[in-house]
Amino acid sequence: MSTRVLGLVRASHPEPAAAVTVVAALLAAAVGHAAAGIVTVALTVLASQLAVGWSNDLIDADRDAAVGRTDKPVTTGAVARSTLARATAVAAVATGLLALAAGPVAATFATLGLVSALLYNKPLKSTPVSVLPYAVSFGALPAFVVLALPGSPAPPAWLVGAAALLGAGAHFANVLPDLADDARTGVRGLPHRLGPAGSRLAAAGLLLAATVTLVFGPPGPPSWTGLSAVAAAVAVPALGWYAGGATGRADGRPVTAFRAVLVVALIDVVLLVANGRVV
Repeated sequence: MSTRVLGLVRASHPEPAAAVTVVAALLAAAVGHAAAGIVTVALTVLASQLAVGWSNDLIDADRDAAVGRTDKPVTTGAVARSTLARATAVAAVATGLLALAAGPVAATFATLGLVSALLYNKPLKSTPVSVLPYAVSFGALPAFVVLALPGSPAPPAWLVGAAALLGAGAHFANVLPDLADDARTGVRGLPHRLGPAGSRLAAAGLLLAATVTLVFGPPGPPSWTGLSAVAAAVAVPALGWYAGGATGRADGRPVTAFRAVLVVALIDVVLLVANGRVV
């Protein structure tokens, strides 16, 4: 049982799942949720992330086996495919039920984010519009968080736009470690068509655009904190990719690019919290 639980945790893509959940909770605090609202937001987003991560490993099981991915529990036999399928279904249903506690309008956007992410896993991952689900799902996240407030206030356009840009940048960075394996198994999303250099440029540009939108989108002049965040959005991805090229990983799959995205995302949320309420 403990081996199965550990395998499920590993198959959930724990790093991004935890990071997105923390980001959502911090954002909920920034927009003025009470403790109960923050918990509702965090649990909803966590359930959604689990559904997406488990679905991804389930759908990609044959591909991961073909390229010898020993870091995937389903390919090593630590978790059965049937277990992943059941876990995905339970997490997806839980997402909808938890989101309803925040109201029907907010639940609509939580469901939109989940469905969009699942559509990325299949069939959009191998198409030229592979970036679209990332933009939609990340954009839906702050919309859900804001709409979950009492009275369901409209989320600011700059906040939704910044999240969509961040999600699009995350897509290009997230795919970078898998480009070689994907090429062997026929995956041809937009990053694969642009190649490593084009994907790095796209990720860096989109991350910078997201941070600039957060800094200059709200009313009033930008703060020194905001301008510092813009500088960080330039420096962190560059340093991450340099470190990845210099050190790599034992299994040949550098992950520093995606970790740099998580760092920029957390910087952006800290920026939001430092600026006070956004609605």
